[in-house]
Amino acid sequence: MFIVAVRLLAAAMVSRRSATLLSSLLRSPNPNPNPRIFCRGLALWSMTKDPALESALSRNRRWIVNNQIKQILLRCPGCIATVRSLQKKFKTLDLQGRALNWINKYPCCFQTFTGDDGEIFFGFSKRMAALVDEEASTVESQEPSMALRLAKLLMLSRDRRLNLVKLNELKRGLGLPDDYVVRILAKYPQLFCLTNRFGRRNSLEVELARWDPELALSKVEREALERGEEPGFLCSLPPTWVKTRVKFEEFNNGSPYISPYVEDWSDEWVESEKRAVGVIHEILSLMLWKKASILKLEHFRWEFGLPQRLNQLLLQHPCIFYVSNRYKIYTVVLREGYRGSELVEKDPLVVVKNKFGELMQEGLHEYNRRRHQANLEKKRKKGEVSVKEKRIEISEGDEEAIRLESMEKREERRRFYKVLFDENP
Repeated sequence: MFIVAVRLLAAAMVSRRSATLLSSLLRSPNPNPNPRIFCRGLALWSMTKDPALESALSRNRRWIVNNQIKQILLRCPGCIATVRSLQKKFKTLDLQGRALNWINKYPCCFQTFTGDDGEIFFGFSKRMAALVDEEASTVESQEPSMALRLAKLLMLSRDRRLNLVKLNELKRGLGLPDDYVVRILAKYPQLFCLTNRFGRRNSLEVELARWDPELALSKVEREALERGEEPGFLCSLPPTWVKTRVKFEEFNNGSPYISPYVEDWSDEWVESEKRAVGVIHEILSLMLWKKASILKLEHFRWEFGLPQRLNQLLLQHPCIFYVSNRYKIYTVVLREGYRGSELVEKDPLVVVKNKFGELMQEGLHEYNRRRHQANLEKKRKKGEVSVKEKRIEISEGDEEAIRLESMEKREERRRFYKVLFDENP
């Protein structure tokens, strides 16, 4: 009993000490010495939801899983692999269940066939193969644009160099192919050079070969030059956000715009809030989908001179940035890059990848329709056809009318996202 009493007393003292520490942190002028610990717990990530941008984030992610399978096939001889080999990689794809069932859900993207020994193989469908070829040709034609985007990113960094391991975290957003080191860096020696200052495998860096004044012009400055105005940020919120727009005008007009491109860094320049906002604005402008993971941006805090509390900076400027935690991934979106849920400027690579998403969704609709018909046929044989199913049976020939029914359309969309993004598909 004595030991139990001592333990209870110690627990009460620890609890009281923790409560005292938390209350002192909240009362202090600098309440959050470690934003990673307390910010999420105190709901500092909250931002009014924007349905249009949330929808855009969903659409951008819809092809991720099958895009990984596509990359697996591209690395196989003849773009053909066994379903058994895909099953072994399911855990790395964060998937569960049978690989054959997953492949069959997307008949417009993949097709299966059985070998002489009974082994089941899968490969691209004809439409998918044509889309893969279109993407390859688009990547080849866009290599100069990729090189310029990468050069501008290096010009934003502190030493005009970035670690290749870190850069790989942003390569998808920049539209760089997996072999960009050989395909892009080696092809443009006038822009890039590879260095290894420390001699370790993971310390390889890409460095800017020369400073190009023509590239040292941000999107804000370029658009202001076209309008014949002084450079400044744009507010992408509706006029009804009166108080927020007033704060934005105070920030935007309170001091001149600071270009994120400068050859010589200074402490005063780095500590400027307007410069930090300009750097993030320019980084997002270089991304294909005008968005980036906040966690990945924090990995480049030193390279780009970003503030310690990056999340708070983003939340303080809702007229410029939108912060979302969809799929438990904190993402910052450049508001002016979207009109509703659509990108204002669509890179040719984005157009091709959107085609992939549409083809994948079309295949899933086809799979769901076939499965529904098969289940309906089983119930017919058992004499268990309901009133709703009889109605569908009568209008079976009019597929377009069925697709336009709002309830069934929402149900198809719900099943689509459930299959794609549930942890246990």
